Amino acid sequence: MQEDKYKKQCLMWLFWLAMIVFSSAVYAGEIPQTVSTEMALVEQACRLIDEGKFEAADGLIRQNGRDNTIDLNATARRLSQITDEYKDIAQQRQKARDAAYAEVFAELQKSREETDLSSIFDANDTNDLSSLFSIIAKAGEYAGEAQKEELLADPFVKQVVQKAVDKAARFEVEGKWLDAYANCYGWLVAIDPDNKGYSDYSDQLLEKASLAMVFEDSPCETSEERFQGVRKEMFVHAINFLDSHYVSIIDYDETATKAIERCKLLAEVLAISAQSSPPSQETEGDALGLMSLSLEPEKRAAWSSTLDGLLDEVESSANSLTGLGKNKFLDIFEKVLQLNEATVDLPEPVLISQFAEAALAALDPYTVIIWPKQVQDFEQMMTNEFMGIGIEISKVKGLLTVSSLLVDTPAYNSALDAGDVIEKVEGVPTKDMTLFCAAKKIKGPAGTKVRLTVRRPNDDKTVEDKVFDITITRDKIVVPTVRGWQRTKEGEWLHMIDEENKIGYVRLTSFSSDTAPGLEGVLRRLERAGMRGLILDLRSNTGGLLDSAVAVVDKFVEEGFIVSRQPRAGQVAIYEEAHRRGTHPDYPLVILINSRSASASEIVAGALADPVHKRAILVGARTHGKGSVQGITGYLGRGAQLKYTMAYYHLPSGRKVESREAMEKAGRKDWGVGPNVEVDLRNDELKKMFEAQRHNDVLVKADHEDANEDFKKHTIEETLASDPQLAVGLLVVRSKLLRAETLARAQLNN
Repeated sequence: MQEDKYKKQCLMWLFWLAMIVFSSAVYAGEIPQTVSTEMALVEQACRLIDEGKFEAADGLIRQNGRDNTIDLNATARRLSQITDEYKDIAQQRQKARDAAYAEVFAELQKSREETDLSSIFDANDTNDLSSLFSIIAKAGEYAGEAQKEELLADPFVKQVVQKAVDKAARFEVEGKWLDAYANCYGWLVAIDPDNKGYSDYSDQLLEKASLAMVFEDSPCETSEERFQGVRKEMFVHAINFLDSHYVSIIDYDETATKAIERCKLLAEVLAISAQSSPPSQETEGDALGLMSLSLEPEKRAAWSSTLDGLLDEVESSANSLTGLGKNKFLDIFEKVLQLNEATVDLPEPVLISQFAEAALAALDPYTVIIWPKQVQDFEQMMTNEFMGIGIEISKVKGLLTVSSLLVDTPAYNSALDAGDVIEKVEGVPTKDMTLFCAAKKIKGPAGTKVRLTVRRPNDDKTVEDKVFDITITRDKIVVPTVRGWQRTKEGEWLHMIDEENKIGYVRLTSFSSDTAPGLEGVLRRLERAGMRGLILDLRSNTGGLLDSAVAVVDKFVEEGFIVSRQPRAGQVAIYEEAHRRGTHPDYPLVILINSRSASASEIVAGALADPVHKRAILVGARTHGKGSVQGITGYLGRGAQLKYTMAYYHLPSGRKVESREAMEKAGRKDWGVGPNVEVDLRNDELKKMFEAQRHNDVLVKADHEDANEDFKKHTIEETLASDPQLAVGLLVVRSKLLRAETLARAQLNN
């Protein structure tokens, strides 16, 4: 058996070696002219496909057939079939888009005729308003460019927009910033995403809403618990550390400005919140004493005016030759704390955390202080390990639902099942819990128990749902990051997505310490099964450990740089290099990416597609655009940690991966890593893709007598129909396989 496996691997290596030798021979003129002419057609068509130019490749093949330049062989005809399949995908997508636009436009017309805008916008109920916005937003998504301009210029739509702006203003006066966002400006951004005024104001509303929530208790923690352990010396230590270790020289003028503006806004928001809170809430949900704060108009005026004076001081320093500087910045921080004691008397831990958050956000979105209460959750997120019961949860129609079980975990060995609704955790209702809060309550130290109240829906509507309590003992859980396209009833992943052409599929959900070893095992199994091409899915993979990303790239390239970390000027760059040992065969590789592929995902995709290596073709949409590497230090003391940007990363060719924030400020859109073959999905397409993926991922306890049967596994045809990016990625791999076959066959014939 072992000898057979060895022979298979040797044959595969010989196949790829023959392809490389033949490719060199063609260019050296050692292959007969008729063969090289035929190969030139296949080579040129495949290069066009690698660039996403399927139509041009199709035209090239058909033109050669009409001109009788060569007698198209079976390979060229199969290549033509690939371009035909691409056209079918594009036509089906356009057909679905046109049909959806026609349907939603008819809805819009009906709403125009039946809607009394004045009655809707004057009412407290916002359901009708959201329904109107949903129709307009869908119409905008399905519309072409010309149709979109007409939509935004439509008098009815303009009237709806203006009414929404007015209603948002009324919400804001009442301190209902989240309502103003959710019911008004969030929709306005969806309707007109290029309107900077809408997006900026939406950000302001979200900032105010988050500030208002600072003092609110949640089912997971009181507001007092949230800020336990926050001390001013931690922030001082953070600034001292960043002054010499941050990736670039800190602009203290901007950090001070942002921090002071946040402090002004904090007092303003809390004053409005206190005024609008019902008397019954004066004692409940007010552990930090919101209602007892000294937010009288005179003290708030003194607070605000003195902060304005500090802003003037910052502006004056900014206009000087030296700028503000670290010491003056820390002096301003101390002045703000002293001013607080003399005026509004906000709880100091809250003020410190808000000042720090705003100041560090002025540097970049990834430099943050991990306060003592947050450290455990942060470490679990970074390692993909936690103490819990082993379930994946989601909100389905507002209900906390078990999406899937993890194999060999406490949940898997209990009466719990996928599809169950968790109604209570330790007697606390989950209806209004966030996913983060629910997960936090379910997790806990290994060996401890958690009690869940569970409702199991019954397919037979005449029979009541089964409701029961279950107590599960927590244990250490390691979330697998290496997945396939479908999971079997036994919990095993299927990785061969195209049996006929022997194309494998691996999805990496994040980069943990187990990712590279897990991927290695899957690749070896696929190669033993005769894999000839691979799709690596990094969509919605937000990153993880840099070392893990480097190890993944190293599996596919033999030598050269993988990524370089460029720290602040004057410091030595760090280069990560590939190693020949352990490199897998040079089979065709396609990587799927989207706007949620970030950080380590961008390193893997960017390095493998880089002109230096040309190892992979990227299919999908432009990545998130993080462009930086973070480090973690415990220099702050007392259990707090600082995550800070320590370097920018550059791809093997030296190109810097630009951050989205920097490019947007410059008015550019070339952040992150762009695809070779662009396939951008609409929201309705994303929904279908994630739904199919969710069903294929789910694991239920098949041995339960009343096991949930709602999760339908999708066939490969159904999966591809719901996922155009995956479908096009397969076409790209198949075209490269045809090119390889033709090269190898010509070499043998020669």
